[in-house]
Amino acid sequence: MAELKYIRNFSIIAHIDHGKSTLADRLLELTGTVAARDLQEQLLDGMDLERERGITIKSHPVRMHYQAKDGHEYELNLNDTPGHVDFAYEVSRSLGACEGALLLIDATQGVQAQTVANVNLAYRQNLKVIPLINKVDLPAANLDMCYEQMEEILMLPREEAILVSAKTGQGVGDVLEAIVERIPPPSTEGHDHTSALVFDSQYDAYRGVVTYVRLFSGEFSRGMKIRLMSTGMESEIKEVGYFSPEMRPADKLTAGSIGYLIPNIKSPSDTKIGDTVTNVRDMCSKPLPGFKEVRPMVFSGIYPIDSADYEQLKFSMSKLQLNDAAFAYQPETSAALGFGFRCGFLGLLHMEIIQERLRREYNMDIIATYPSVIYHVYLKDGSMKMVDNPVYMPDPSIIDRIEEPMIEANIMTPATSIGDVMNLVMNKRGVCTKTDTVDNNHVILTAELPMHEILIDFHDKLKSITRGYGSMDYNPSGYHADKLVKMDILVNGEPVDAFSSIVHVDMAQARGRQLCERLKEVIPQQMFNVAIQAAIGGKIIARETVRQLRKNVLAKCYGGDITRKRKLLDKQKEGKKRMKMIGKVNIPQEAFVAVLRSDED
Repeated sequence: MAELKYIRNFSIIAHIDHGKSTLADRLLELTGTVAARDLQEQLLDGMDLERERGITIKSHPVRMHYQAKDGHEYELNLNDTPGHVDFAYEVSRSLGACEGALLLIDATQGVQAQTVANVNLAYRQNLKVIPLINKVDLPAANLDMCYEQMEEILMLPREEAILVSAKTGQGVGDVLEAIVERIPPPSTEGHDHTSALVFDSQYDAYRGVVTYVRLFSGEFSRGMKIRLMSTGMESEIKEVGYFSPEMRPADKLTAGSIGYLIPNIKSPSDTKIGDTVTNVRDMCSKPLPGFKEVRPMVFSGIYPIDSADYEQLKFSMSKLQLNDAAFAYQPETSAALGFGFRCGFLGLLHMEIIQERLRREYNMDIIATYPSVIYHVYLKDGSMKMVDNPVYMPDPSIIDRIEEPMIEANIMTPATSIGDVMNLVMNKRGVCTKTDTVDNNHVILTAELPMHEILIDFHDKLKSITRGYGSMDYNPSGYHADKLVKMDILVNGEPVDAFSSIVHVDMAQARGRQLCERLKEVIPQQMFNVAIQAAIGGKIIARETVRQLRKNVLAKCYGGDITRKRKLLDKQKEGKKRMKMIGKVNIPQEAFVAVLRSDED
C-alpha cells in the first residue's frame, strides 16, 4: 500500500459529451492499468445503456499506478463522473471522495452550462481544479474562445490549462504529471479514529451488498468488525479490495485510498449512501460530513403490466435504489393500473434511465404514468397539503391557491439564437431575468421557469432551435402561486386516474384536446359510441368520440315498407343503449404510452 504522500484522488468533470470517458480510457492505457488486448472505448461505462447513448450514468472508481518523472510511483484513484444535469447528485458524491478534479472543456464548444455547474460543485468542496482543453486536434478547435471563457466565466488563468486530445493521446502524459504536482495528497488531519465515507454501493446476488468507500483514517482488513453510523448496524468484513477497473481483493485498505468493502449484509435497505463506516474497536466520535439528503424533483407511477410481478418489481427497485441513491419509491394503487409504486427522480432523463434499467437489468415489464412535480396546495382553512399525484388533489371548493415549484435556469446559447430561446422560455410560462455576454458569439440567459414546463420536451426544443449548441443547467428556486387546475380525462363517463394531470388554466383546453385526440386513435372501437372527454371539475373542455362498431341489421330486409326497416333500427338502438349501461371500456397499454408521448410532437 502506498504512503499518503504518494496517493492522489481525483475526478473528471465536464459537460455531457466533452470526452470524459475517452480521457479515462487514455489514462488507463498510459498507466498500463488495463492490458492492450482488453482495451475498448468507454471502458469505464459498464452498462449497455451508457454505451448506446454515449453518456455516463454512474461514476466508476479505478486505481492506477504511475511512475512519475521524480522517480516515485504514485497511486492514482480516479472517479469518472456523469455530465448530464440530472446526475449532478452523482457528481457531488464522487467529488466528496477526492482532493482534486480535472475539468474538461471541449475546444470546439467551449464552456457550457453544465461545465459551470460542475466547477461550482468542485469549488464548494475545496478541490484543486486542473483545466484541460480537449479535442485540440479537430479543425474546428477554437482555443482563443476557450481561454477567454475560462478566465471570464470560471476565473481560471489560461496559463494553467493543458491542451490535450483524449482520442489521439496528445498531452495525456502532461495531465498525469499535473495530477502528481498540483493535486494535494490526502490528509488524515482532523480524523482521529477509523472512518470511511460510503460514496456508492451495489448489490451482488451472491455476495450481498458491495460498499464503495473512501478511507479518511485508519485501515480496514478482512475479518474486522465495522459499524454503519446512521443505522448503528454492526457487521464483519468478508472482503476488501480496490478497482482496477474490475474488483481486485487486497489484504487491507489504508487511509487516503478508495476501494470497496463487502460486509456481511444481505438486505439492500441496510446500507445508506453518504454514511460513515467505522471500526467497532476504534470508533470515530462523530460521522463524517456526508452528502445532502437528495430530494426528488419529478414523480411518476411505475406499475407492473402483470400484477403477479408486483413483489418482484418491489425487490428489483430496492436493489436499484442501492445503486442509485437519488431514486425513491413508495407503494400506491390505481383504479386503472392496479398495484404499483410512486417513484421520485431528479429529472426526466433520470426517469427514463431508471425505467430502462428496470426493463433490461431486472427483466421487468412495466408501464409508467405521466410525470408530475410536487405542488403546494393551500386550503381555505389555512393548512397546506403537498401533492405529487393529481389523484390526491383536494376538492376545488376548499382550495385557496396552488403553488408550483420554480427553477432558475442558466441557458448558454449562441448570440444568433437568443430571440428564439427567449420565445421558447415565454411559451413555457417563463420569465427571462438577465442576459450575460460571454464573448462575441455566446450569451448566458438566466430565466425563471415552472419545473413542470421543462419536464417533457424543453431540452429537445432548446437543442433544435440552437442547432445543438445550446445547453442548460438549473437549480430549484422556491414556489410560486399560479392559476393551476386539475384536469381529468373521462372515458365513457368514468374518470381514469392514470390520465389526470395538473395544468395551467390558459393551457388546459389545448392540452385536453390533444390528449383526447391521441386517445381516440388508440382506444379500440366498441359496440357503442365511446366518449373521451377532458374535464375541469364538472366542466367539459374537450371531447372526442370513438365511433361504434355497427352490424348491418337491414341486410336481410329487402323490399317492403320503410316501417319494417325503422323497427329493426329501433330494436338495435335499444340494444346499444342497454349495452352502454353495462358496457366497460378496456383501455389498452398503448393508450398510456400515447399519453406520455403526447407532448413530444
